[in-house]
Amino acid sequence: MTDQALVDEQLMAEARTWADSVRRSTTPNPWVGAVVASADGSRRYGGATEPPGGRHAEIVALDEAGDDARGGTLVVTLEPCSHHGRTPPCVDAIVAAGIARVVVGISDPDANVRGQGIAGLSDAGIDVTVGVDHDEVSEQLAAYIHHRTTGRPMVILKMASTLDGRTAAADGSSRWITGDQARSDVHRLRADSDAVLVGAGTVRSDDPELTARMDPPATRQPLRVVLGSIPPLARVLPAESMTGPLEEVLDELGRRGVLQLLVEGGARVAHSFVSAHLVNRFVLYLAPAVMGGDDGNPVLQGPAASTMSHLTRGRLVSVT
Repeated sequence: MTDQALVDEQLMAEARTWADSVRRSTTPNPWVGAVVASADGSRRYGGATEPPGGRHAEIVALDEAGDDARGGTLVVTLEPCSHHGRTPPCVDAIVAAGIARVVVGISDPDANVRGQGIAGLSDAGIDVTVGVDHDEVSEQLAAYIHHRTTGRPMVILKMASTLDGRTAAADGSSRWITGDQARSDVHRLRADSDAVLVGAGTVRSDDPELTARMDPPATRQPLRVVLGSIPPLARVLPAESMTGPLEEVLDELGRRGVLQLLVEGGARVAHSFVSAHLVNRFVLYLAPAVMGGDDGNPVLQGPAASTMSHLTRGRLVSVT
């Protein structure tokens, strides 16, 4: 690896850290981080995308850098925009600032950008490098990429079970299979998601709030969606009641700018999403406990795969 490539990766790591800091405040816009390095590399200025209507990450970093941006390098996790939206094109500001080189993590799949920002920078005589930390940035922006590519939110199915795959005892009791750490992580998932979905059966049996309860408090709460009718005094209210095929629900949520949907429904809702091949990621909390016997509710409730070749398969992303 060349010295320049090593520096690029270091700067992109800083930009990703900036992006992480605004993960919960920018949707439906992407959470982007940017770093400006002065021409001699001795000074760095960072920034991240502001809430909708505010500055994009590139502009925040350029404003921080001021005159130090001239002749310097801009490193940004996502391709700069070249069109007028809520804000003017970032490409124009980058060119006006006198940036000599731009390093981009990934190109933007949004139809309004999709390579035009990179082309605009190159046409202006700016040296552009694309693909630094591509995999890491793609993972960081997975929900945004999925939404812009499909028009639907990325679906995360959350499940919790005993070692032998049970989510509730024979009497229906399910609190608590897991412990405090798992429950805290669920609240983090809710805070990262734009919407949380359960079935009406879960509302009737568990009466959940489906809010993100954290310390410090979450800066926003996800849209709460219930498949079916909501009891009038349910704690989940105010929530959105939706009916119809799951594909239609996802299409509607996508139109509303929901980038990430957390499904916390019971075994039947979970099976419905899995059997329709609508789950993009599974999050399974596996408790060090065994229920035993043939009773109790399984993780998924519905027709099983008839043969091994029909299994729904994926890959392990992480184990904690």
